[in-house]
Amino acid sequence: MKNKGSLEVIYGSMFSGKSEELIRRLRRSELAKQKIATFKHSLDARKTVHYVISHNGTKINAVTANEAAQILELVGPDIEVVGIDEVQFFDQQIINTILELVNKGKRVIAAGLDMDFRGVPFGPIPTLSALADKVLKLHAICSVCGKDAQFTQRIINGTPAKFHDPIILIGAEECYQARCRNCFEIDLHLIL
Repeated sequence: MKNKGSLEVIYGSMFSGKSEELIRRLRRSELAKQKIATFKHSLDARKTVHYVISHNGTKINAVTANEAAQILELVGPDIEVVGIDEVQFFDQQIINTILELVNKGKRVIAAGLDMDFRGVPFGPIPTLSALADKVLKLHAICSVCGKDAQFTQRIINGTPAKFHDPIILIGAEECYQARCRNCFEIDLHLIL
């Protein structure tokens, strides 16, 4: 019977170092002579489509994918470690894809936002976190007060975005800030 792999989930707000941690783990796997494959969602074309790039400039080669099925097609039997950045942009099918990879013996490391700009759990991250062997929640530094930040504040024309604005708006420092609970602002909060 073949050994199953594992799932590691790295999540937090924007600017918390998720991509940097993903890249660090993938580099360690390369140093251990393991074959890796790195993916990111095609929506994330902020700097380049050929790399996962952290906000501090570290990068690793990556393949873009529009949907989870593409990842399964591209991960051959020789690949031991699969990294997926911006996993929150994939639909719920990414959960089955990741579980299939884990069942095939792959170590899967998925990184993404745990909450959208409204402070609502984002896409597949809650389910992946529950299924994970290891979970790491990272915090940024609040851009207002300097405390630990767990929220991503979207800023439109200098003011916080409205709750009912579109969920996805690709950007970085020009339209997002890391905020702590006290400094996070939204016009309506969803009670879960």
